[in-house]
Amino acid sequence: MSSRMTGAQLSALYDAENQWAADDDFFLAFVNERPNSRVLDLGCGTGRITLAVAAAGHAVVGIDPNPGSLAAARRKPGAEGVTWLDGTSAAIPHEAAFDVAIMTAHVAQAINDDGDWSRTLADINRVLVPGGRLAFDSRDPEAKAWDHWTPAKTLQRYTLPDGTALETWMECDPQLGGLVALTEHRMLNGSTEETETSVLAFRTEDQLRHDLDSAGFTVEHLFGGWAGEDVGSGQGELIVLARKPR
Repeated sequence: MSSRMTGAQLSALYDAENQWAADDDFFLAFVNERPNSRVLDLGCGTGRITLAVAAAGHAVVGIDPNPGSLAAARRKPGAEGVTWLDGTSAAIPHEAAFDVAIMTAHVAQAINDDGDWSRTLADINRVLVPGGRLAFDSRDPEAKAWDHWTPAKTLQRYTLPDGTALETWMECDPQLGGLVALTEHRMLNGSTEETETSVLAFRTEDQLRHDLDSAGFTVEHLFGGWAGEDVGSGQGELIVLARKPR
């Protein structure tokens, strides 16, 4: 269904729901391992990590298929230091060359079609220089994060910058093939309810390794948490660091 919220309100809600955390520290440190890098942030959203990477001295291209998110990113301080592009990996300029690519905030799971996922990895591999690195995160299906996506466990209240009062909660519908339909309910000012549903792909560690190998990457590390924990440690993450061979 179409939202009664404006693009600016939806972006403000996204920023309220997704504030700087340990995952952002991890990705920023990863990029900073090579100073003055050319960085691709695919699925950059409203630009939280994108702008931090640019502020750290890197040349950054941020790409996202949501025009409202990009509009919000472009309004933020420091946005002039980033090249913003509307689209998916297909929008990556063919002549581009990057030292580092990142996909943060579990955006890899939003690419729920396996064909699109394979094309995304191939597109990234094509524009990375030999020895270039890729990092992204995905939730470990063994942790069954969807068990916690219930109205009782996810109820949150926000007040947006324009004064809009919101209550949000989640519910989900696990499906076949490792897919989970996640629905966010939003109650605006205590009277108007709307929903938005997305479908997430929960890929196993073995599948991610296979997909990366097929796209020409070498997996360097695969962590289960933001402090470098092993997979299955209870953190519920699959954090991939991969490299394009020289």
